[in-house]
Amino acid sequence: MAGNNIAPKNRASARFFISKTNMKFILGQKIGMSQLFDKDGKMIPVTLVSAGPCYVLQKKTKEPFDAAHGKKDGYDAVQIGFEKITKINKLRKSWKARPYKYVKEFRAHNSETKVGDEINVSAFSEGEKVKVSGMSKGKGFQGGVKKHGFSGRNATHGVKHEHRTIGSTGQRFPQHVRKGRKMPGRMGYDRVTVKNLKIMKVDKENNLLVLKGAVPGHKGTLLEIRV
Repeated sequence: MAGNNIAPKNRASARFFISKTNMKFILGQKIGMSQLFDKDGKMIPVTLVSAGPCYVLQKKTKEPFDAAHGKKDGYDAVQIGFEKITKINKLRKSWKARPYKYVKEFRAHNSETKVGDEINVSAFSEGEKVKVSGMSKGKGFQGGVKKHGFSGRNATHGVKHEHRTIGSTGQRFPQHVRKGRKMPGRMGYDRVTVKNLKIMKVDKENNLLVLKGAVPGHKGTLLEIRV
């Protein structure tokens, strides 16, 4: 529509963050995949995630937080840290105020958390459905057949060393390759979000979350888990 500069996707995400007053969120690392069996003996693939404990480092609001300078954050969010760095010689100058390996923000409207609070897996319960975000596995430079699913050339006489090429990329007019043309290039290592993953088990002693299905990334990938 004319005069509306906000994409429908952005409007939906904004509504999501505003409507969630007590949003649950935590950072974790992917351990690997395993399997569980339900009461009927059916095998369920699961992913083990080492989640938390995380600590609230800062709360950002739309209201002014510095009356002297009149600064504003402009949005509601909670900043948390994961995996505290204990070795002082490993700390950079910019990290001394927040000595954590991972620092992330989550949008949260009217969150009840305070600076210094601990966030652990006890905030989640079995049966809940969460949304998990992380960086997918990097696959390096790939051709069009693997990256975009092109069929390639025919395996017939005259097609020599051309079976997996993408063929012609140009045209008579405008005599150059159009922007957006699917070409060979870097594949993977993109931010991927998987929704509606069911929590199968919560191990509070070992800070483990057992999620049904697969999550993006390799072993050790940082994951953002939120309800």
